[in-house]
Amino acid sequence: MLIIINGRVVDPINNIDGMFNIFVRDGKIASIEKAKKKDFDGDVIDAKGCIVSPGFVDIHTHLREPGFEYKEDIESGSRAAVAGGFTTICCMPNTDPVNDNASVTEYILKRAKQVGLAKVVPIGAISRGLKGEGLADVGDMAELGVAAITDDGRPVMNALLMRRAAEYATTFGLTIMDHCEDLDLSQKGVMNEGAVSTELGLQGMPAAAEEAHVARDIAIARLTGAHFHITHVSTAGSLELIRNAKREKLNITCDVTPHHLTLTDEEVMGYGTNTKINPPLRTKRDVEALVKGFIDGAIDAIATDHAPHGIIDKELGFDTASFGITGLETALPVVLKLVHDKKITLKRMVELLTCGMNVLGGKGYSAGLKRGAVADITIFDPDEKVVINPTEFYSKGKNTPFAGWKLKGRVAWTIVNGRPVFDNEKGISSPLGR
Repeated sequence: MLIIINGRVVDPINNIDGMFNIFVRDGKIASIEKAKKKDFDGDVIDAKGCIVSPGFVDIHTHLREPGFEYKEDIESGSRAAVAGGFTTICCMPNTDPVNDNASVTEYILKRAKQVGLAKVVPIGAISRGLKGEGLADVGDMAELGVAAITDDGRPVMNALLMRRAAEYATTFGLTIMDHCEDLDLSQKGVMNEGAVSTELGLQGMPAAAEEAHVARDIAIARLTGAHFHITHVSTAGSLELIRNAKREKLNITCDVTPHHLTLTDEEVMGYGTNTKINPPLRTKRDVEALVKGFIDGAIDAIATDHAPHGIIDKELGFDTASFGITGLETALPVVLKLVHDKKITLKRMVELLTCGMNVLGGKGYSAGLKRGAVADITIFDPDEKVVINPTEFYSKGKNTPFAGWKLKGRVAWTIVNGRPVFDNEKGISSPLGR
């Protein structure tokens, strides 16, 4: 028996917010009881001063394995995940070989089971080899439990292929997750197109490149009835299109990253390649619109787009450096800054950090913290002061624009299937013994 005491339990799924004790037996929640002082028979976690929430879920991560293990692998990514409070993560298919068939999907699932930390849910490719020419083996991957299909950073430009993918995915109950970028409009840009890109002399990516692609996906969703999930939304215009689609009752959902909620394109002024992200950091107006969407329900989830790179990938000129930043170990304190700044509520933050699998609508729905539910639990101190130090990351990727930031919020424990896999004082507990 594992007992969590003295914590403030916040579970928007079950409308819980108060001081409760949680009893865990055989990997599931046995009961939730009003906190009272008494002796406990079992292993006790004292969560005094902490928030106890359903386990965090990240529906957009890059684990890089197979093929790019020098950037990240399933073990290091899983360690980063649980250190960041994530009990479930969905990994993108841009591996080598691409996750476009059952054999690669099966390999990922096998490796994740061997590591035994966070639950790893693969996302399959839409097209073979991410080439945008022919459909991947969607049915075979669906049988193994992929949560969605996407070509992510290489968006499907062929609208007819996307229509066929949407129709095919629907037969298997899968979601289309799309990185929305019209490549003809973005023209190999490296940052947001605007006053800052002009001043820096860098090729810009206009907001219209994202918005045109979002509009196309909405039209295909309307045509096919498929569920489209727009990942890492970055512009006010995209969010307004999504808002209107929801008013129309189309099956459209979206997520936003912590960095797009907190950073603007002005961060690029020093040419630091850890600010090179796709979609790029946008303007203050866009950030304000995303925060508003966070509050009013237009945004459905937070996803990190965790994109670790090796040092050599980022220590290049801005034009040639790789896109992407790490995100699993910085997500909590970065988003908590919005809570401390009173821009969003703690309850809403917890909701968007824990509902990702429910949003995708596939296997692995979270029942939250209720009797009989799987005991995936995150315990964090919202007020503990932290300084972001990439050298302390469990991830192989140290590429973050938040290095040196002084924030508040630290994960104290991460519990997966009723087993504490991360303890801030003791580190990570894994079947691998490392």
